Amino acid sequence: QIAFMTLTLFPIRLFFAAFMMLLAWPFAFIASMGSDEQELEKPLSWWRKIVDVLLKAIMRLMWLAGGFHWISVKGRRALPAEAAILTVAPHSSYFDAIPVTMTFASIVMKAESKDIPVWGTLIKYIRPVFVSRSDQDSRRKTVEEIKRRAQSGKWPQIMIFPEGTCTNRSCLITFKPGAFIPGVPVQPVVLRYPNKLDTITWTWQGPGALEILWLTLCQLHNSVEIEFLPVYIPSEEERKNPALYASNVRRVMAEALGVSVTDYTFEDCQLALAEGQLRLPSDTCLLEFAKLVRSLGLKTENLEGDLDKYAERAMKMEKEKIDLEEFSAYLEFPISSTLENMFALFDENEYGVIDVREFVIALSVVCKPAKTLETIQLAFQLYQSEKGTILEEDLAHILKTAMGVSQINVTHLFRAVDEEEKGEIAYDDFHRFAELHPHFAEDYLYSDPMGDGSGLETSSCPAPNGICTDFSPENVEEKMQCLQKKLN
Repeated sequence: QIAFMTLTLFPIRLFFAAFMMLLAWPFAFIASMGSDEQELEKPLSWWRKIVDVLLKAIMRLMWLAGGFHWISVKGRRALPAEAAILTVAPHSSYFDAIPVTMTFASIVMKAESKDIPVWGTLIKYIRPVFVSRSDQDSRRKTVEEIKRRAQSGKWPQIMIFPEGTCTNRSCLITFKPGAFIPGVPVQPVVLRYPNKLDTITWTWQGPGALEILWLTLCQLHNSVEIEFLPVYIPSEEERKNPALYASNVRRVMAEALGVSVTDYTFEDCQLALAEGQLRLPSDTCLLEFAKLVRSLGLKTENLEGDLDKYAERAMKMEKEKIDLEEFSAYLEFPISSTLENMFALFDENEYGVIDVREFVIALSVVCKPAKTLETIQLAFQLYQSEKGTILEEDLAHILKTAMGVSQINVTHLFRAVDEEEKGEIAYDDFHRFAELHPHFAEDYLYSDPMGDGSGLETSSCPAPNGICTDFSPENVEEKMQCLQKKLN
């Protein structure tokens, strides 16, 4: 079917879809000319209303050309006065733009998108909130702009995908708080693609964007359902706690979809799939550690600064182990269940004390998942003797913590680095070795070149089946048991 459609239907559909987008461009361009912010906040003029209708009709024809013959809409879209923000989930594809083109609600987009030919003009027409990657303060400005628009009562509704990344729709991951910080009512909107063959999903792993487009246009018919759920009015407690507000809205949407929820986030997926020299194994406990870091209140944007502070304190402790109260003082956080759970991850053999250097190494991996050598350099500084060297057992502690596993045999790697057989190595020795052997983890840790059980020992935890490593909500309890066994 795909071979036949590629030669027949696919080029026709692609041509008409592109034609419709080009047809929409002059209307969007003219309507966007000379518009300033004050003009945008005024009610639409009669001619802008006509342009709105024309553009919605053209966009509908574009989706029709793509095989979306019927778009099922359930529920009633709330008026802007009832809900200034529409939260849409699950986010799984660029085809999720269908409800955007049907409503012409504003969206949050990266600033670079407005420079894309044709598409950028259409984006500017719907008056999005632009996020600039080059601006370090962009996140705060974006949240403030969403809050300003939501509370003004003059702007059109804002449509936000709170997951912040594409998933495979098997569960809802943690919602980002941006849509919920204003504390105004939101209308949850759920998407379904009830197709026999899924050619829609576009995630971290699997078919790329062009392949998804090709396969979808080769289908005779593509279905999508858009359901507007009742407006969710936050309680006073939810207004004060955006994370609670986001979690409760996610629960309502998950129930409507009939799927599970998982507390993993977009950042966890980045961590799990980082392209560093030490790729994380499927049973790593660092994802659980990252979740505890967030629960503790350590902010992602401040983590690198916190890392420097904690590393300096760890060096002053002169390799002494600390108990829970001392760990609380070290982090400057009161003792809580979250802190106790984090302490338990590093409490070897349940002796009631931990080596705080392991916490620093784990935090470094979470901060800089793709920068393997920076983490190892920091670890050498924490473990090295007065001569600036470490022993084999120190390297085992470092790599075990950096990979989030219970046991690891580093004998083969250590001997390869220690060419002069001194029984100790310096960071410069390791750095030179890593440059000569960029895949040292694959060659010396994951394999068993010595035939004596050397290499990485993995647990019996189930293999991941979600959008990336460890995103398996069906196995949360079993996963937690495995995590506790690994480092206790």
